[in-house]
Amino acid sequence: MSRVIRFHEIGEPEVLKIEDVEVPDPKAGEIRIETKALGLNRAEVMFRTGTYVSDPVFPALNGYEASGVVEKLGPGVEGFAIGDKVSVVPCFTLGEFGLHGELVNAPAFGVVKHPENLSWEEAAATWMMFVTAYGALVDIADVKAGDVVLIRAASSSVGLAAIQIANMLGAVPVALTRGGAKRDALIAAGAKHVIATEEQDLVAEVATITGGKGARVAFDPVGGPEVAKILDSLSTFGIFFQYGALDVRDVPVSVMALLGKMLTIRGYQLHEVTQNPERLEKAKAFVVEGLASGALKPAIARSFRFDDIVEAYRFMESNQQVGKIVVTM
Repeated sequence: MSRVIRFHEIGEPEVLKIEDVEVPDPKAGEIRIETKALGLNRAEVMFRTGTYVSDPVFPALNGYEASGVVEKLGPGVEGFAIGDKVSVVPCFTLGEFGLHGELVNAPAFGVVKHPENLSWEEAAATWMMFVTAYGALVDIADVKAGDVVLIRAASSSVGLAAIQIANMLGAVPVALTRGGAKRDALIAAGAKHVIATEEQDLVAEVATITGGKGARVAFDPVGGPEVAKILDSLSTFGIFFQYGALDVRDVPVSVMALLGKMLTIRGYQLHEVTQNPERLEKAKAFVVEGLASGALKPAIARSFRFDDIVEAYRFMESNQQVGKIVVTM
């Protein structure tokens, strides 16, 4: 038996229960992992509250990220051995697998032997944040040195990853945050500029930063009416990525801005990269190289114990954090 986090109804963090469950042997192409740390993500909150792209089937497993030790290999799995230190790239649909437990199964193609310089907590915090940002900025937009990148919700783990990747590429990361309280933390995290969108004129600030040219890329997990200002801040041939829906209201689009600047407005999900074997391998290589060199480093806001999983999600949903929230076993 293993202690596993499950939920039996849609709701607030309190619906999460730690239950004793018999974890099955890994199937063909799967690896069973004894976890050491877990990463928390907004997608799991959306899944638990019934607002994700897939619906939970009860009792539902949850959890996209974990690090730990290989405990058992399923039939046909090669390249791993019992005892390997590994972490998992989110490459599956929530509910299909759930990594928040003491003993979990994961698809082998998403399991990575991470660099030795990472702690368990850092390894559990790595893959969602860096591969999400990599997919948009590197795989699709091919960001180059000097490109200005607008990063909304920049204090989130993915936002901080986007800042690091932009810096790694020689681009100019511009952090967008609602108020000025996190300005110093974002500058310390590598943002070249910070714009407090509720206190400053976004379009004017971006024009000043870019000499009137506008930003080449915008990376946004929020959406909603404020997107109109972000689109006005883009350059000719600018690309806008919507990769989340924290604000579920419709995104307004100015037809004249769209036509006049020949903009690309693009929905993007991590699975676009992680469910394509060739693109996934390139993502892994890019992130591993960045982690090994120190150019990329997971930013951890706070760590909780496994028994405090409800409190950990409450903290996440309070929006106080700068960086990733992890849970230790």
